[in-house]
Amino acid sequence: MRTGLMAVGILLSCLAPLVAEGQTDLAYLGIADLQTRMEKSTLTSLDLVSFLVQRIAEIDKAGPGLAAVIEINPDAFAIAAELDQERRAQGARGPMHGIPVLLKANIDTGDRMDTTAGSLALQGRKAPDDAFHVEALRDAGAIILGKTNLSEWANFRSTSSSSGWSSIGGQTHNPFSIDRNPCGSSSGSAVAVTAGLTVVAIGTETDGSVVCPAGINGVVGIKPTVGLVSRDGIIPIAHTQDTAGPMARSVRDAATLLTAMASHDATDSAATGHPGPQDYAAGLTVEALQGARIGVLRNYDGADGDPRVSEVFDEAVGILQKLGATVVDPVDVEVPEEAFDAEYEVLLFEFRADLNGYLAAGGVDPEVDTLAELIEFNRLHADRVMPWFGQEIFEKAETMGPLSDPGYKAALETSHIQVAKIIREVMKEHELDAIIAPTNGPAWTTDLVSGDRWGSDSVSSSSLAAVSGYPAITIPMGAIHGLPIGVSLFGLPYTEADLIGFAYALEQELGASLKPSFQPAIGMPEK
Repeated sequence: MRTGLMAVGILLSCLAPLVAEGQTDLAYLGIADLQTRMEKSTLTSLDLVSFLVQRIAEIDKAGPGLAAVIEINPDAFAIAAELDQERRAQGARGPMHGIPVLLKANIDTGDRMDTTAGSLALQGRKAPDDAFHVEALRDAGAIILGKTNLSEWANFRSTSSSSGWSSIGGQTHNPFSIDRNPCGSSSGSAVAVTAGLTVVAIGTETDGSVVCPAGINGVVGIKPTVGLVSRDGIIPIAHTQDTAGPMARSVRDAATLLTAMASHDATDSAATGHPGPQDYAAGLTVEALQGARIGVLRNYDGADGDPRVSEVFDEAVGILQKLGATVVDPVDVEVPEEAFDAEYEVLLFEFRADLNGYLAAGGVDPEVDTLAELIEFNRLHADRVMPWFGQEIFEKAETMGPLSDPGYKAALETSHIQVAKIIREVMKEHELDAIIAPTNGPAWTTDLVSGDRWGSDSVSSSSLAAVSGYPAITIPMGAIHGLPIGVSLFGLPYTEADLIGFAYALEQELGASLKPSFQPAIGMPEK
């Protein structure tokens, strides 16, 4: 990390030319505009990396102090310079050429950065190689700018955790109101995009960990079909639901990032239906919803919790009709409560098996090799690892049997298989192209003592797509007292292109994207 910090100091001196050349708007430019400037030679990738590293130093590390980024890639500057030279010599590889990307800290990089899931037990751990989708990003010319903070172990350590807190990175803060929570577990990735600390970022999701922080921080998040993006090189929770997904300030940028990420990994058993190379940003049009049939989901978890969310959601549904969609309202997706209880059982079984397998695969200087050793490490370092909440999920998972256990197979049938079947049947019955629901309500106040406020008034519609392994996309829908709320579209496997098209058309009409205010608390003056 010392190398990265030294580089930050050196590059602070690079800001003056950027300001003089009118580049102070770089924080919120999209991929296409950045590429235009680089093609015209009014901007270089090195300029962009330098600008973002300084912005991270000034906004994330100093005031207001978001704690979204836990590590800067010390090689990012050299990589940017090499890509600039390549552009001059032979042109850009594609739309991601020279574009900085931040990765959630549970994604492997075979470089000088750590891959830790935010845990002190893995501090200093170097992954043996890049995750499959990270290699694809590098091949596309992307620059891995650094790693982002997260809910430690992707929020699968304690039932009383605070989203966005890790023992390495501390508590990530919501840039719209610093006292509020960013949701998780991909907290830092979403906050970094919102705050203009990166162009785009990658999070991971098991259930809600991309779409919730994206919605609460007012950005676009895509949770792909499990298998569209390779599951290789992600510190796991559960292989039936884990996936990496893009985060961006626009649907177009999220689609561009997904295009680069979604290379077919023939070794991934979930990728048997992979559609092959797709340009998810091609042909986006405001006419995409004409003739589409969209079901309106109103019986999601937390649906009756906040009438303000319902009011904004109703306006979004009205826009669907304005844009030419046939709206089926309501569509009830009746999932037995035992399906979600069974989901938790599946996650416990798979976490133990998958994490032990991941740790056994190695890496440089691992502190722990098994879940049992991880639990013991945390006990020995409880003052630093568990000052606010414990590890009861870890301890429960350690008691689970192997994946050959009949209990695991029964839980998988009750959750993943049954929920996927229910969604398919509902969509077939109503001839739907997608289902729409609110993503989230306004962010709650961070409470390290009591943990997240997941009460009956919390809006959450992520579980249907998560448990089934189906795709979802969230976009900004509006705001309540300046706090963003999102709206999600989800559908059948590998229908990302359709969902992205629908989301783009809705995004253009809603125009709900906001820049963060960085106020210390709601009602207090902006900084």
